[in-house]
Amino acid sequence: MHYRLLGPTGLYVSEICLGTMTYGVGSEGIWGSIAGLDEDAVVAQVRTAFDAGVNFIDTANVYSNGQSERLLGAALKRLGLPRDELVIATKATGVMGDAPNACGQSRHHLFHAVEASLQRLRLDHIDLYQLHGFDPLTPLEESLAALDDLVRSGRVRYIGLCNMAAWQVMKSLAISERRNLARMASVQAYYTIAGRDLEREIVPLINDQRLGLMVWSPLAGGLLTGKFQPDGAGPEGARRSTFDFPVVDRPRAFRCVEAMRSVAARHGASVAQIALAWLLAKPWVTSVIIGAKTQAQLEDNLGSSAVRLDAEDLAALDAAGELPPEYPGWMIERQSRYRRSTPTRG
Repeated sequence: MHYRLLGPTGLYVSEICLGTMTYGVGSEGIWGSIAGLDEDAVVAQVRTAFDAGVNFIDTANVYSNGQSERLLGAALKRLGLPRDELVIATKATGVMGDAPNACGQSRHHLFHAVEASLQRLRLDHIDLYQLHGFDPLTPLEESLAALDDLVRSGRVRYIGLCNMAAWQVMKSLAISERRNLARMASVQAYYTIAGRDLEREIVPLINDQRLGLMVWSPLAGGLLTGKFQPDGAGPEGARRSTFDFPVVDRPRAFRCVEAMRSVAARHGASVAQIALAWLLAKPWVTSVIIGAKTQAQLEDNLGSSAVRLDAEDLAALDAAGELPPEYPGWMIERQSRYRRSTPTRG
């Protein structure tokens, strides 16, 4: 397992992060399609991941309505893993009840959400606490001030955000700098070889501001495992068959799958491992979050850390998933060319 610094911090996290959306039983709605693992299965996953060198685990209060955090906390207690060797991340924003303040990013909700997450996780602090999306009603100043207080109280060590536009991320950083508040360390976002929209605005921002990038759904909800057909046919019980998310350009996705099959054959790897290895080869990626329903899936995904793609592999894969040009990107590229060449005088 390889380890990378989380953004501008001195904290090392494993390049593979154990995701926990599959933890929980008996849930309805989307969690009924995604989750399904009970406590024994969760204990087995956490043990396998830790033994493979994973020190980074990501959950959220909304996953299976709190069950994911509760089961993860139970697994950590049963296994007796050293707390100082683990980086536990969770999130708040989503709906956690019927009361009008049981969601969002108000000071009121964040303070209650932290306490509830700590109880479910059976921990005295959260290593990385993340805003799970954009709250259009709460001013960012209020949310950031609340997070700063949580950091100063010791209940939270670092903060991050998820699923926001580049201007929202930059606004949060500017507010924190102006008011001397705790600064966001990481961005968690959807990114795959077949869904590279992040490269337009977020990746340049991440590079410029030295933020960490945690990638969710790196296999596009299973579509990039190579087990689905262009007509939509796939493995029985697969999540994509019942919950068609995240949004993906299917023709591009299947072009990528075909390119990955050739690379996988050369490396003796699975298609899924190549999709994950492509992400790990990007210098702006800190950690890739993997979520599995079976031990076989988990072990296969963990194996991607050992796959190293060469320049030929990366060129072929990049071409297969290339983004169509958009303005102002193509104009910026065109007008920047004259500055990229070394000046000479004859």
